[in-house]
Amino acid sequence: MSMQATTEEAAEGRVSWRRLLAGLAITGSAAAVLVALTAQGVLAASFSVSGLPFTVTADKLEGTGFEQFATLDTMVEGSPNEGDTGGQLVLIVSAIKDAKLTNLCQSINLGGTNLKITAGDNGTPVTATNLVVDSDLVQGDASFNKIDIGQDASTLTRVPGVKGSIGVFGQQAQTVTITNLRQNNFATTAATFKLAHLKMSFESEAC
Repeated sequence: MSMQATTEEAAEGRVSWRRLLAGLAITGSAAAVLVALTAQGVLAASFSVSGLPFTVTADKLEGTGFEQFATLDTMVEGSPNEGDTGGQLVLIVSAIKDAKLTNLCQSINLGGTNLKITAGDNGTPVTATNLVVDSDLVQGDASFNKIDIGQDASTLTRVPGVKGSIGVFGQQAQTVTITNLRQNNFATTAATFKLAHLKMSFESEAC
């Protein structure tokens, strides 16, 4: 085996401390919310995203008051996570007024390990109000009740205080149910977030 191959293998198995610290910065700011389980706050209007995606899965999501539209999220100038994006990401906003998630799992790859959060797996689902998630991937089996498709995002009304820009394609529904949910997310905000049976740990496997 060549010295170059050995070095490359070591690099693949090594934890990236820059990514680790960046990931901790994301979860650290929300740690009080996660540990307290009942933290309450005001829905954030906007914030600079880190540019590090995180995976969210759930066996089932049930929501009352649903909106969806596109948005443009921005990283801090000079972010090491810009890549070829120019520091901007076109993402899908999914907003739910009242949400319940069964068997929630969230993980972020930190280069050699995953910071993993699980909750709602002991018979009591995770609950959130004014939940807003910015994603570049949303998968699952979905059903909607009283859905409006193609509505101007600036006129959406199902989630208080959450609207898109004028002229942007949007849709909204009275209720939404998604089974086998999987999302690739860059930002999440909520007015309230309650996580029963919370566990946060470093794991070799992601969600």
